[in-house]
Amino acid sequence: MFPGASPVDESADEPFGDADHVVVGAPLDVSTSFRPGARFGPDRIRKFARTFEDFHPATGTHFSELHVADYGDVHAWHDTAAYLDYLEGVLTDVRWADAAPVVLGGEHTVSVAGVRAAEPDTFVALDAHLDLREDLDGDELSHSTVTRHALDVADEAVVVGARSGNEAEWERAAEGDVTVLSPEDAADWTPEVDDSVYLSVDIDAADPAYAPGTGTPEPFGLDSATMRDLVRALAPQAVGFDVVEVNDRDDGQAATLAAKLVREFVHANADA
Repeated sequence: MFPGASPVDESADEPFGDADHVVVGAPLDVSTSFRPGARFGPDRIRKFARTFEDFHPATGTHFSELHVADYGDVHAWHDTAAYLDYLEGVLTDVRWADAAPVVLGGEHTVSVAGVRAAEPDTFVALDAHLDLREDLDGDELSHSTVTRHALDVADEAVVVGARSGNEAEWERAAEGDVTVLSPEDAADWTPEVDDSVYLSVDIDAADPAYAPGTGTPEPFGLDSATMRDLVRALAPQAVGFDVVEVNDRDDGQAATLAAKLVREFVHANADA
């Protein structure tokens, strides 16, 4: 259970009740290309959120009073396409209950289900990688294809903190429906987004000094405060949120940052 949230009663006529945000764990871990362990992400994010104070001084609100429910995990299996379809169904139910899904990954592929359920105008990802591949080793649902799949739904994509991709990905990123912000430019970026946003945080957007527990770490990344500021700025327009690619290969730094960004998202989204 995410600290401060209430459990979802799936047997109830209205399982999500008066929830405004529903936490859903999605421990998919089948295409991680370097260090696996994203399957442990949802549990670790919940665990390392236990230390936080309930009160949020920036908004003057208490997390436990913001009507957050925790669905638990949608247990993963190896048929990624079928898993994404099922996860999309759960997240669509959340949307139809007028709540915002808050997904705890799992590998970044789970964002595909979130975007399909939320149907945003703009996909914004904090990510070290462009994720614009058509496939990785023949896998069209690899975690390195997420931005490309998001563009099947959203009109445009913004990738903040990107510093890695192959030549074809950078060529695709130069087209008009993709904006890329380097880590050096991210802190000065003021989001000007009037329409709906799906906000995805791949924890590897952070410099490995802040979040070493992830599958494909990349040096020269974002600092924690910049990520917090971006989440706060984009949350008011967001119809869905996820934080992904946290694994168990550190002492909790990545999970702690991820958990804090979940809290920042909920406070800022509720305060909009």
